[in-house]
Amino acid sequence: MTHDAIRRLAVFVISVVASLVAGGMVRAQIVKPNILHIHADDHRPDGLRALGNPSLQTPHLDSLVERGMSFPRCYTMGSMVGAVCTPSRTMMLTGRSWQRISGAPAAAPNAADPATFLPRVIAAAGYETWHMGKKGNGFPAGLQEFETSIIDDARGNLPDDDRAHASRRLADRAIGFLKDRATGQATRPFYIYLAPPVPHDPRSAEPQFHKLYDPAKIPLSPAFLPQHPWDNGDMAVRDEQLAPWPRSPEDTKKQTADYYACITGLDHHVGRIFAELKADGQWDNTVIVFSGDNGLSLGEHGLFGKQNLYEFGGMHVPLVIAGPGISQGKSTALVYLMDLFPTFAEMAGAEVPGGVEGKSLVPILTGKETKVRDVLYTAYRDCQRALRDDRWKLIRYPLVDRTQLFDLRADPHELMNLADQPAQTTKLREVAALLEREIARYADSFPLTVAHPNPAEWTPPVPVRQSNPKPNLEGKR
Repeated sequence: MTHDAIRRLAVFVISVVASLVAGGMVRAQIVKPNILHIHADDHRPDGLRALGNPSLQTPHLDSLVERGMSFPRCYTMGSMVGAVCTPSRTMMLTGRSWQRISGAPAAAPNAADPATFLPRVIAAAGYETWHMGKKGNGFPAGLQEFETSIIDDARGNLPDDDRAHASRRLADRAIGFLKDRATGQATRPFYIYLAPPVPHDPRSAEPQFHKLYDPAKIPLSPAFLPQHPWDNGDMAVRDEQLAPWPRSPEDTKKQTADYYACITGLDHHVGRIFAELKADGQWDNTVIVFSGDNGLSLGEHGLFGKQNLYEFGGMHVPLVIAGPGISQGKSTALVYLMDLFPTFAEMAGAEVPGGVEGKSLVPILTGKETKVRDVLYTAYRDCQRALRDDRWKLIRYPLVDRTQLFDLRADPHELMNLADQPAQTTKLREVAALLEREIARYADSFPLTVAHPNPAEWTPPVPVRQSNPKPNLEGKR
């Protein structure tokens, strides 16, 4: 650990202790903060009321936004497969970029070394590690390094693993773990990683949560379209077949209402976990993180999946961090999910392994810095590349030779493509050069142009209807 990292850690720990002393909650045997990470599946960046969606009812997770730091510019870097959650969770638990994780072309020599995975790194710093949630497409090699790992993929094959009650089961087991620790007077801080399989489809929640959302009252996104204007390289992937073409307002509203019901169900049961932390006297000494593995389109640009690079699409995710020593507010920093690896390590006083590319967010959380990078790059397979800074966003589709340029400050829903406007020629070249730089930085070998582009026009296949299919968690697309 560098001298600067040690200094920042010392400041963080001192602030934790000071906060606990003020609240009268000091426990001599636990001076490091507990870490509770709730990592939802297919959760959009606007998927809480406090994150800008007034249609949602999420009071418990909203409380984290109100007392902690939210990062509205958080992303997973990219995916080489339709199951975007697989590389996303792998990057988060290894701290490596999408082309350097195990199995990727540029994987580092120790990319598959379990000793470098986050649960082992945190455990080496004296933490008890506990996981419950999905295994399918969830980096199983990393999950098995937790001291306790309880798998619940909510496949619906057995009476006790139905989808609708997945959030309830998750909360029940987490609360049981906390109660056992309180009874046994645990001396180690905990790192809990909760990975609920919701709000991913099939979008089934307990009936009381579905009753909260009337599809007729759900507003459509300003970016809603019946069909994407051209072939983005993966137009008929599984997720895109969840709705027929052309997309209809009625179907989109129904699917969105079911999606919201799953989020509110998760929020309700997360609230039960929060209540147990308070009852056990651990609330004031616990850093709580809420995030999603990838985003999801719900009719934006005619899309229903996460296999795209729009802001309300595949790589943009929610991130909220609250707890002792953490400033309250909203950060404009451009961050990746893989930044959580060194962030948790610094909080825990753990040594960061070589090869970790994420950047600790502790300087931002403690008010010492405002950013960790100037630009942010995202990618999907060989067919889409994007780069954004504080204002501008470029998306490149090399296989069909299409480019989009958006002014996110004026056009957050990406409605106006400026790439062909002569006034933006210089800006287009500037952002494209930054994209090429980031592609090289992260060992991305796919080109931004191809010799013989495919036709951009696209015709939907014969209508397919798979609304709320059985989950395919082994090979999710």
